[in-house]
Amino acid sequence: MSVSSKDEWKGAVDVAAWSFNIVTSVGIIIVNKALMATYGFSYATTLTGLHFATTTLMTIALKWLGYIQNSQLPLHERVKFVLFANFSIVGMNVSLMWNSVGFYQIAKLSMIPVSCFLEIVLDNVRYSRDTKLSIMLVLLGVAICTVSDVSVNAKGFIAACIAVWSTALQQYYVHFLQRKYSLGSFNLLGHTAPLQAASLLLSGPFVDYWLTGKRVDAYYYTFTSVFFIVLSCTIAIGTNLSQFICIGRFTAVSFQVLGHMKTILVLILGFLFFGKEGLNLHVVIGMLIAIMGMIWYGNASSLPGGKERRPSTLNNNQEDKIALVESTQAEEKA
Repeated sequence: MSVSSKDEWKGAVDVAAWSFNIVTSVGIIIVNKALMATYGFSYATTLTGLHFATTTLMTIALKWLGYIQNSQLPLHERVKFVLFANFSIVGMNVSLMWNSVGFYQIAKLSMIPVSCFLEIVLDNVRYSRDTKLSIMLVLLGVAICTVSDVSVNAKGFIAACIAVWSTALQQYYVHFLQRKYSLGSFNLLGHTAPLQAASLLLSGPFVDYWLTGKRVDAYYYTFTSVFFIVLSCTIAIGTNLSQFICIGRFTAVSFQVLGHMKTILVLILGFLFFGKEGLNLHVVIGMLIAIMGMIWYGNASSLPGGKERRPSTLNNNQEDKIALVESTQAEEKA
């Protein structure tokens, strides 16, 4: 296969992976919104545990069919990943409960600069001026769309900080583990989903009771509500898998930047399906600004120097030492 053909194939796969993530993510948001708003199933942490339990069953079936090969991931790495992921889930729920919607949205937007910080410090990534400006344009557009009233309190601020940092670390860790241990998306999901399902299903009912004052076992289950729970769990398989695929193919920052397209789609679909949130002028302007920023980011980050990992100082020093030794040996031979 020629270089151009490989680039075209990679581009097609990238678009397919991203489209898969957008469709499943927006779909699960719409289903969960109907489940919680219409049928009163407000047990978000327990529902997430069910999502990962369903995903675990999928990975077991794929392994039995031979689509997932045996691989190794140390237990301490799995535990760290699950801690980051669970703190992210609980932190987001608590942040939404303790903060205004406006501050909750600001906290979500801050994940992009935090993810950039992690890539700069841990991976020695450097961004061009255009890449930085495009990220700022995306943040501005999404802020105009989503941020309304903003009020801050001490415990809400702490919850938001925990949610933001744990989410950024979890997304960075997906890319890090895949690169370090040469794991595919299916393999990594197969290693982490069972532990995450078990921990969330054990702690979820207690966390949900603390957040809502309601017991999940006391909920009145109807055929329709159970259907939506099953539908949510089914879509979650694709959501979890597509997240791992996208972060593995891109980076946590690109995942966050382009992921705000889902925010815009949710606003549009919320208006179409639920009719409660009107698309006024400033929301439409914010959407257009965010979309322009996303297009700009895609172009800027793909250019040479737009976003690149530079060799660490340690590697440079080692290369200098090797070159010095080789030159000394050459002089001695001469």
